[in-house]
Amino acid sequence: MRRVGYERSGGPEVLELSSAEVPTPGPGELLVKVQAIGVTLPVVRKVRESADPIPLGGEIAGEVVAIGDGVTGYTPGYRVTGLCFGHGYADYAILAARMASPIPDGASAVDAVALVRSGLVALGAIDSARPESGETALITAAASGVGHLAVQLARVRGASWVVGAVSDAAKSDFVRGLGADEVVTYDQSSWGKPADYALDAVGGELLKPALGALTPGGRLVAYSSGGGTIEAYDLLVEAKTVIGFQIRRIAEGKPDVYDHWRQELWQYFASGQLRPVHTEFPLEDAAQAHALVESRANLGKVVLIP
Repeated sequence: MRRVGYERSGGPEVLELSSAEVPTPGPGELLVKVQAIGVTLPVVRKVRESADPIPLGGEIAGEVVAIGDGVTGYTPGYRVTGLCFGHGYADYAILAARMASPIPDGASAVDAVALVRSGLVALGAIDSARPESGETALITAAASGVGHLAVQLARVRGASWVVGAVSDAAKSDFVRGLGADEVVTYDQSSWGKPADYALDAVGGELLKPALGALTPGGRLVAYSSGGGTIEAYDLLVEAKTVIGFQIRRIAEGKPDVYDHWRQELWQYFASGQLRPVHTEFPLEDAAQAHALVESRANLGKVVLIP
């Protein structure tokens, strides 16, 4: 089978397509013939920043072709999606059965991979913000794989006004088309209508303006891998809150919550309330896909097709 990996850290150019043996599923595992692979910014950053090469994992979707000992509920032929923590950029990948979710009829593998992990992050971040009906929401990286779903989910969860923040004004029409009432760029002095809660996917230097865009008592949910710091006084002066969110902690520690969110996302998809948008690349063009994500020029989810 084919598999994308790398031997030294660096930019997208270090990714290489090579041959590998088809893996064998162990206890509690599924072997999946991969039909779609989601590209995420954290994985892109790890390729550049990790001291040693790591398996390129993340969300995958495809068809079960073999099962390991102890697996129940799945048989060969099932269509599934889920988080792969091993080698996922490949024709075949191992998926832990506890991380798998059936793909419902009417949804493609690309829909699934564009929706499930990114949607879980978006939905989990919104839940962490404890939204109330009629509030104003601010979404940074609003055109990204997670952000474009968060814009839609904020409205589903009762936001009366949604502000999308983006790096480039050229993304404005796309974000408005998702349902945002207002779109701002990061370099603006004002980030639009003050928000009751903000979901930040960027971090770094944008943490301060995101916090400043909140109303007194507002909540900032940080789920970025970009780091950044906030002064305690900036929180105290207007009683603001910063909440950290990580989907892997939920996936591994609260499987009941994780499964509930998955079912909720599929319900929103089936009702037409949630529409994933994606850009496709063939597996052999993984470097181009990484370059697009790293440049933050993508609109919606970037997906590799084996």
